Amino acid sequence: MLFVSEAFAMAPPQGAAGAAPSGADMLMQFFPLILMFVIFWFLLIRPQQKRAKAHKAMLAALKKGDYVITSAGFVGRILEIDDEYVLIECGEAKLRMSRAAVGNLIDKDGKAIEPEPAKKK
Repeated sequence: MLFVSEAFAMAPPQGAAGAAPSGADMLMQFFPLILMFVIFWFLLIRPQQKRAKAHKAMLAALKKGDYVITSAGFVGRILEIDDEYVLIECGEAKLRMSRAAVGNLIDKDGKAIEPEPAKKK
């Protein structure tokens, strides 16, 4: 019985208990969640989509004779290329890898070539 008076003190006023929340109140409750989603979109999701789009364009533009670095870290020159696989000359070895395993296009000195931004149509 000690906590009963405290429970009554924490209850909302009698007139407000039966009132339905208005649309503005509901919006203000969800505003922090909406704001967090917008921040995540611009800081995490959007840049990831841009990188994936640039990587896909780079894979589509690969051709015989290009120097590449794979996602496993192998550096080599493309000898053959088809829709699914790439034959890479890595030193004296020839490696057949999935086209998706190509991580980046590089120049002969081993420096990464930055992909050109995709132009909007």
